[in-house]
Amino acid sequence: MLSHEKVWAAIDALAARHSLSASGLARKAGLDSTAFNKSKRRSADGRPRWPSTESLSKIMEATNTTLAEFLGLLQGGGLPAGPYRQSSGSVPLIGFAQAGAGGFFDDAGFPAGQGWEHLDLPGPAREGAYALQVQGESMLPLYRDGDTLIIDPSAQLRRGDRVVVKTVGGEVMAKVLIRQGSERVELLSLNPDHPNRVFRKSELEWMARIVWASQ
Repeated sequence: MLSHEKVWAAIDALAARHSLSASGLARKAGLDSTAFNKSKRRSADGRPRWPSTESLSKIMEATNTTLAEFLGLLQGGGLPAGPYRQSSGSVPLIGFAQAGAGGFFDDAGFPAGQGWEHLDLPGPAREGAYALQVQGESMLPLYRDGDTLIIDPSAQLRRGDRVVVKTVGGEVMAKVLIRQGSERVELLSLNPDHPNRVFRKSELEWMARIVWASQ
């Protein structure tokens, strides 16, 4: 039976098969880069949004995918064949130093591109989650060099959450969200030796919640 979840899972699988994020697949097909973002898959009141037949046609053409192959992804539940195929407890892994470089994340902060290792977790991982490995002592006393942080870009952000932030300049940092307004974001530093930070939203590429840490 055709379902909303299966169609979107097939799109994600097609992106992964070609080493792309959902945003990367949309751009490759000449669509708006946010067309396939997680936030676009349901309306504000929670009702499911379906991709248009035109957008499906464009991504199949852009990836040289036949209708039969796309139907195979639908029937298979959208299990991706590319580098981001996730088992119930496996997530992409990258170090903080690498995370600041371009090409590892899409516009929404989800893992993309090449260069990721994989980390096996003791439990299931949400789709789109990934791991960052702490490097250095800038996050003491909460996080030490070598600790692993599990990041969920789709998790709702609330005051007091520990978050990872990437600026448009490529700086990646772990902070505590103090306040998020329509124009500014205020962040508390984990290390008392480092100052708190205030950013205009236009200065941030993305911000995502830390949901788990190995310590």
